[in-house]
Amino acid sequence: MSSIETQNGYFSGQLLIAMPQMTDPRFEHSVVFMCAHNSDGAMGLVVNKLVDSLNFTDLLRQMELEIEADDLDERIQVHFGGPVESARGFVLHTPDYCSEATMQVENGFAMTATVDVLRSIATGGGPTQAIFALGYAGWAPGQLDSEIQSNGWLNVTADHELVFGRGHDDKWRQAVAKVGVDPSLLSSEAGHA
Repeated sequence: MSSIETQNGYFSGQLLIAMPQMTDPRFEHSVVFMCAHNSDGAMGLVVNKLVDSLNFTDLLRQMELEIEADDLDERIQVHFGGPVESARGFVLHTPDYCSEATMQVENGFAMTATVDVLRSIATGGGPTQAIFALGYAGWAPGQLDSEIQSNGWLNVTADHELVFGRGHDDKWRQAVAKVGVDPSLLSSEAGHA
């Protein structure tokens, strides 16, 4: 079941929504922003699960970055981006910030994985909207396609309000509703007609 057919068969710039039968507890009720998806594999960031034990200001202080903005923890929270390279940080943001290391993603999103974007955010600059994620979700070539065909994921076009919004506990329901499906009607039983 796929909500949107992409022109090239890839899901870069879209959201993946974990179906109720998702057996991996790390992805249960996850919403994943797809940063890259091509014949070499796929990479995305979970946008609805926070790392409760760490806040953004403490993280910047641990990195010995000078902090000028007072509201950093309110603007940016630390997310569990996925189980791959969980000590590595990624900033998913609006395209109004761009450096040589910034990867432009479809649908008005960008991602930067260097300390420069953190330094810019810490001093009150940087992108207007951003999330910081530790780790990422990764799939080998063909793996994500297989999971989608097995009804593991729905996909929907990403929008800034859903990705950067603060209602993390409700993002899964919002994403499912955006597909046009009542979340209570989704079964945890996988099946094919």
